[in-house]
Amino acid sequence: MNSHALKSDLVQSSPEGDRRRQLAPKPMTVEDTGLTLHFLGELFVKHINDAGLLTLKQLMQRVALSGPVIESVLNFLRQEVLIEVHSRGFEQRELFYGLTQRGRDYAFDAYAKSGYVGPAPVPIERYRELVREQSVHETKVNREQFYKEFSKVILKDELKEQLGPALNSGRAIFIYGPAGTGKTYITQRMVKLFDDTCLVPYAIAVEDYVVSLFDPLIHRPVEEAKEAPNLIHEEGYDARFICCERPVVLTGGELGMDMLEVSYNPVLKEYQAPLQLKANNGIFIIDDMGRQRATPMEIFNRWIVPLEEHKDYLTLGAGKHFQTPFDQVLVFSSNINPLDLADEAFLRRIGYKIYFGYLDPNQYEQIWRQVCHEKNVPFDAELLHYVLYQLHGKHQVALRPCHPRDLLGMAVDRLQYQSDQDALTTEHLEWAWNSYFVSLGAQEEMSEPQHHKGGTSHD
Repeated sequence: MNSHALKSDLVQSSPEGDRRRQLAPKPMTVEDTGLTLHFLGELFVKHINDAGLLTLKQLMQRVALSGPVIESVLNFLRQEVLIEVHSRGFEQRELFYGLTQRGRDYAFDAYAKSGYVGPAPVPIERYRELVREQSVHETKVNREQFYKEFSKVILKDELKEQLGPALNSGRAIFIYGPAGTGKTYITQRMVKLFDDTCLVPYAIAVEDYVVSLFDPLIHRPVEEAKEAPNLIHEEGYDARFICCERPVVLTGGELGMDMLEVSYNPVLKEYQAPLQLKANNGIFIIDDMGRQRATPMEIFNRWIVPLEEHKDYLTLGAGKHFQTPFDQVLVFSSNINPLDLADEAFLRRIGYKIYFGYLDPNQYEQIWRQVCHEKNVPFDAELLHYVLYQLHGKHQVALRPCHPRDLLGMAVDRLQYQSDQDALTTEHLEWAWNSYFVSLGAQEEMSEPQHHKGGTSHD
C-alpha cells in the first residue's frame, strides 16, 4: 500500500472520518445521489464535451461520484448513443469516452439550460439536513476556552463575559463603539473558538437549477480534505462535499442588497450563492454598519425573517423560490450609535448589544509592550510616557487599541529611513503622530475640508 493510500485510510478510520461518513455517506447508486439519471447524463456530456475525451477515472474526479454511479450513467449514455469508446494506442489500455454527434447536440442543449460544469451538486433537501446536523449553534463555547483564546489579547473581562454567552445564544450580535477600538479584530478572532470542521458542498441543486456554493476565498479546506478522495471503494464520505474550517464571511462598505441574493451570470449561465448561504455553519460579520451601498434599514429588514425563523428564502430564474437554512453567528459592527441605524423594534431582535470603548493607560501600556516585542523594538518607559501625556494628553485624543501598532509602525518606518540612527526617540514618535492624524490647521486652509477615518489630533 502506498503512503497516500495509507494516509487516506488513517483519516477515514479516525473519529472525525467516522463522523463525516455519518453526515454524508458516499452514494453508491444513482438513487443515492438524490439526482435523476437524466440530470447526471447532462452533466456528464458537458464534462466530456469540455475535455474532448475522458477516462472513467477522470470522470470520477471531475464529478466527485463513485465508480458504480459513474458506470450506471455511462451505460445510460451508451444506450442513448450519446457517447462512444475510444482507445489511444496499443500500450494504453485505459478506455476513453467521447461524444457522438448526437451527444454533441445533447451537450449543446444541456449548456443552453445551465452552464455549470463541476462536481455533481447536492440536492437542497440533503443540504438542509446537513446544515442542521452540523449547526454552529451546537458548538458551545465555555469561559475556559474563551479566556485561553484571548489570553494574549488586551480585552476587558466584562467584554469577555458578554461575548462568550452571546456566541452561545444563537442570536445576532451588535458590536459598537468608536473607530479603532478593536471591534473588527475581535469579531474575526472569535471564529477560532469554533475549532471543529464542517462539510461544504461544491454546489446545490434546486430541481434542475444548480447554484455554486463553495468559494475558495471563504471556505478553507482542512489539510486532509486537500487529498484526492478515494472514489473507487465504499470507504469515505460523499466527495461532493469538502471538509473545511467553519467559514468566516466579512463584508463592509461594499455590501449591497444584490450580494444577499442568488446572482446569475447570463454569459456563463451559472448561479452563484449569496454571502449568507456561504456563511452557513460559520460566522457572518457585517463591518462598518451604516456605510454600505445599501441603507441600514434595507440591510436590517433583509434579516428579519432569517433571524426569527432561522430560514432564508431565495429566488432563481423564472421566479423559482426556494428555502435555505440560516445557520450562522450574525455580527453587526459599527462606530455609529445603534439607535441612529435602526429602531428599537429591530434592535430587540438582535438581543446582544456590546459596547467597545477606549482604553485606560494600563491597557494601552500592555498593547504597547506587545507591539514593541513584535517589532523587535526595546521597550522604553520614557517614550511611552511621552506618547501618553505629551501627545495623547496634550491633544486630548482618547486611547484606542489601534494607536500603539500604528504609531510604533510609522516611527520604525522613520527610523529605518534615517540610517544614521539606531534607536527610537521622541522625535520619531512626534513625527509619526503628525503624519498619522489630520491637522485642523491644514483643514482650515483647504477650501473643502476633508474628513478621514483617522480623526484629528485635536478632536
